[in-house]
Amino acid sequence: MTDLAQQTEPGNSTTPSGLAAFRIFSRSDRGRRVIIFSGTAVTLLVSLWALTFGGNAVGIGDAVSALWAKLTFASAPDTGTARLYLQVWELRVPRVLLSLVAGAALAVAGVLFQGLLRNPLVSPYTLGIAPAAAFGASYAIVFIGSGAAGLSSSVWVVIGALTVAIISSIFVLALGATKRGDPSTLILLGIAVTQFFTAATSALQFTADQETLALITQWMWGSVNGAIWSQVLIVAVLFFVAYPFVQRKAGSVNAIAFAGDDAAKSLGVPVAQTRLSLIAVAVVLTAVTISFTGIIGFVGLVAPHIARLLIGSNHRFLLPFSAIVGGLLLVVADSVGRTVLNPAVVPVGIVDALIGAPVFLYLILAKKRAHS
Repeated sequence: MTDLAQQTEPGNSTTPSGLAAFRIFSRSDRGRRVIIFSGTAVTLLVSLWALTFGGNAVGIGDAVSALWAKLTFASAPDTGTARLYLQVWELRVPRVLLSLVAGAALAVAGVLFQGLLRNPLVSPYTLGIAPAAAFGASYAIVFIGSGAAGLSSSVWVVIGALTVAIISSIFVLALGATKRGDPSTLILLGIAVTQFFTAATSALQFTADQETLALITQWMWGSVNGAIWSQVLIVAVLFFVAYPFVQRKAGSVNAIAFAGDDAAKSLGVPVAQTRLSLIAVAVVLTAVTISFTGIIGFVGLVAPHIARLLIGSNHRFLLPFSAIVGGLLLVVADSVGRTVLNPAVVPVGIVDALIGAPVFLYLILAKKRAHS
């Protein structure tokens, strides 16, 4: 009753305003489940709609027909329709699915970093993951490229980005373990690693020719162009293997994020072990995802904030809803990038930053007004 009274309209009326009523509803378990279900439905509809964007116009009916034909093993009535079905299934569906799972993985990683480090301004790149991956990709582009036998240049870029990101993260986590996973220590180590790999990547760019420099810059802006089914499968399998483990630890994350380390320990939570193990999961999710997509910055930072604004801070509900919001944001950003300068495609990382930065500023200002 106290919450209801605090959210009423000015005056003697006991009827809550629209925003206040939504806040009351969204803080109940039933309300949160409704929001998660609604967000899932919206994301699926937007993803279906995103299949219509591209160089060649495809109607929503054609996209649905292509999906239905593939799922039911039906044959196309003519060669033109067969080409359309192939285009939708082999080019557009992997692109949308990679956007969905990549956005979900980065958003969940963002929730874990913000909760476990008890800092709402950190992101999946706090431990220097993105700069390390950028250096690994840049090294592969400059020194290996298409000249390596047996594997394509794009595969070497993925291997380089993933390898350096994982090695760097292991180094940070190992040093952080000596301080029992202290949040400030991990953040400071991440800053040091970020500065080192940023400088190393700049040195590579300084020595690269114009064509190589363009390839490095293109990778660093992030993109889902050329998404293929194997990439979707790898990221999706990793996400759906990691997510149940993360969700089971939601109660422990709540204790660490809201009560602090000492109180969480008194509740029986092994704080150092939980923090380091979940951050390791977040690191792997981030490293694998950006090794395929390049650096996509704001999803892991903004999606948790949007989800928290709508559904509250309980990680039992925040984790799944952040995954939904992250996937939706990346699908929308990619769709905008494909249409705003058609036929040119704006990298999703650029669109993500252009959309994410104003949204993040608005969230910060709105939070300050709410507390004033």
